[in-house]
Amino acid sequence: MDTVQTDEKDKILGTKKGAIGTLTFNYPEKLNAISPEMSQAAGRLLDDFDADPAIRVVILRGAGTKAFVSGGDISKYEGNRSTPEQIAAYNKMTAGFRASLRGIGKPTIAMIRGWCLGGGLAIALNCDLRICSEDAQFGVPAAKLGIGYSAESLGQLIELAGPSVAKEILFTARRYTAYEAHRVGIVNHVCQAAMLESFVNSYAETMAGNAPLSIVAAKRVIDEYVKDPEKRNQKLADDAVAACFASNDYKEGRKAFMEKRKPVWTGK
Repeated sequence: MDTVQTDEKDKILGTKKGAIGTLTFNYPEKLNAISPEMSQAAGRLLDDFDADPAIRVVILRGAGTKAFVSGGDISKYEGNRSTPEQIAAYNKMTAGFRASLRGIGKPTIAMIRGWCLGGGLAIALNCDLRICSEDAQFGVPAAKLGIGYSAESLGQLIELAGPSVAKEILFTARRYTAYEAHRVGIVNHVCQAAMLESFVNSYAETMAGNAPLSIVAAKRVIDEYVKDPEKRNQKLADDAVAACFASNDYKEGRKAFMEKRKPVWTGK
């Protein structure tokens, strides 16, 4: 396993193992609470994964067993979220990371154990898939902190859970269990805590074994389809589909099928 980056005093860690890149929020003494600087470091790490053709799937996780990301680092709010100018700068820095998550040309999986709250939930919801342990807890405590979230921050929650459930989550500010989160569509799978890492790694390996360009095309088409028609980047989706049919992988897939063997994908 190669360690590719540490940043923000080692609070964001990146590793590469085969076709899997892993981003770890490494601040367990504060339940992996995230700062704007950590968001920027995480965005740079995603750019590194995106540019590496050997990496085909990205996993996001929290260090330790108590939290994925427990939210924003509240201890820094007085210094970076106390004026309109500071709030705007804070939102810009954190929104950039979420945009990188949505834009990366590789599937992303949030591996969630323990707390996944506020900004941590926003990070998870901007991943393509979310897999959690039975002891995971989800929520948005904004109403207990006097915080308001923009449409950009809440869009994924509304799309996945629907407006009524999103309102319930925000109005009550309560914690939701893993199975409640699964019921309302926030997570894809729930598994035993002891099995979480092996389950996610197996899932990632399965995805990494499929044609990379086909996965990118599926991601682009689905992500654009769920947008309002006037906001869709149809060219991005169409180009991703066209790239599949113009690729050597398309030829390899047909050849391997006829020869009854496992295809060897190159992503080209």
